[in-house]
Amino acid sequence: MPGLRRDRLLTLLLLGALLSADLYFHLWPQVRRQLRPRGHPRGCPCARRAPSAAPARAAASPAPRAAARNFSRAGPGTEPHGGRGSKLQALFAHPLYRVPEEPPLLGPEDSLLASQEALRYYRRKVARWNRRHKMYQEQLNLTSPDAPLQLRPDASWVQFHLGISRHGLYSRSSPVVRQLLQDMRRTPTISADYSQDEKALLGACDCTQIVKPSGVHLKLVLRFSDFGKAMFKPMRQQRDEETPADFFYFIDFQRHNAEIAAFHLDRILDFRRVPPTVGRLINVTKEILEVTKNEILQSVFFVSPASNVCFFAKCPYMCKTEYAVCGNPHLLEGSLSAFLPSLNLAPRLSVPTPWIRSYSLAGKEEWEVNPLYCDTVKQIYPYNSSSRLLNIIDMAIFDFLIGNMDRHHYEMFTKFGDDGFLIHLDNARGFGRHSQDELSILSPLSQCCRIKKKTLLHLQLLAQADYRLSDVMRESLLEDELSPVLTEPHLLALDRRLRIILQTVQGCVEAHGEQSVIASDPAGESAPDPGQPHLTR
Repeated sequence: MPGLRRDRLLTLLLLGALLSADLYFHLWPQVRRQLRPRGHPRGCPCARRAPSAAPARAAASPAPRAAARNFSRAGPGTEPHGGRGSKLQALFAHPLYRVPEEPPLLGPEDSLLASQEALRYYRRKVARWNRRHKMYQEQLNLTSPDAPLQLRPDASWVQFHLGISRHGLYSRSSPVVRQLLQDMRRTPTISADYSQDEKALLGACDCTQIVKPSGVHLKLVLRFSDFGKAMFKPMRQQRDEETPADFFYFIDFQRHNAEIAAFHLDRILDFRRVPPTVGRLINVTKEILEVTKNEILQSVFFVSPASNVCFFAKCPYMCKTEYAVCGNPHLLEGSLSAFLPSLNLAPRLSVPTPWIRSYSLAGKEEWEVNPLYCDTVKQIYPYNSSSRLLNIIDMAIFDFLIGNMDRHHYEMFTKFGDDGFLIHLDNARGFGRHSQDELSILSPLSQCCRIKKKTLLHLQLLAQADYRLSDVMRESLLEDELSPVLTEPHLLALDRRLRIILQTVQGCVEAHGEQSVIASDPAGESAPDPGQPHLTR
């Protein structure tokens, strides 16, 4: 009988211990999360730190201008855009940048969005956001003195969306882009969240994969008080650091300065296919942690041993503080790329490029071993009839200049059909190695031996001393708050790679003839004036 009572006592003690463990490890953290003040940085389970240290450090944020000096370095003595002797101003005043674009825009079918339909859609989005924000505040018993958001039709992001046409993401003469860059640089944030692909990975994250889906790179969606949105990519690498030679292209860091520089280069090449991108110093505590409603994002913030506020991309059951990005102590450099219109308004097609890489340690694709690969591509729809192949060659030239080997897909708006322009998204793996020119990126050009006449004329112009590519890029990048965006070796590499592109075209002309290699625009193009470069030597 005493033995039976002892067994019952042990059973009760065991059940009590299990109940206590469940309360401590599961229920109590949820209660504490609800009771914790909003301004308190959330702790990472595997980051050992004093819980009381974070609020004091959060209050010790330096003035933004003082912190800017910690991140930015003085640039070379180049005159600003528009100044006397400005090569950039001379470039945009050149006749090549004033030739009317073909085909001419004739009506609504040449614009991406219908204005009234888009405004109605955005008003519904604003109303939905206001309702959800009010419900979120009521759940946490929070009060806010702020009035509900209102859509401003004249907001720069709205005008940017309405200005997208068959010719590109923005027109040459549009003042909207400059205002949009200014607004993204200055407008306060009202929410922060993971991007859609990061959210998808939170449900299926295999951190044993060769291509790490999360952690090595990190990007967030920031929404501003004017209801505009931008993709934020934080600083991961110093300007003067090169990608190690032993790194595969698919595990390279994503660089914020590469996104900024890619936008400026795209504009200089007159492609206008990269969304407007600007650098900004973000206060990770006030502009991300305190405005996000995502509890997972809140949970990955911590204070480092150096008293800097950090956060990282979270993989389920993993806590990768070694992948964290940190402020100084709160301010962090990053790039902000303007969002394109919603897929509900402007559907986009995502297509694997014919020159996709293997994304494995040893495998090779057919184009890497077959020099006649382009002959096969030319027989396949849509590359056999439209300007799609020429657009891919444009994209390859752009990627070669920035050193981007990670172009596995391209996107285009479905409204503009097979001849629509390709959108040059995700350029953060460019500008990794200035000392190496990866010739395989140029394979679409070298194998197909085709190039648009317009593209070639621009490249030849930028090879001239008066419009040297490195000089106009250096000057253009001075407009950005995080200048200097690129180091001098990266700028000089642009000139070297430009010469390689022109040599490749010249080799094609010698082998196949100018008429076979240089493709005129479908509707024709004005003949170059005497000040323009000639197509042959």
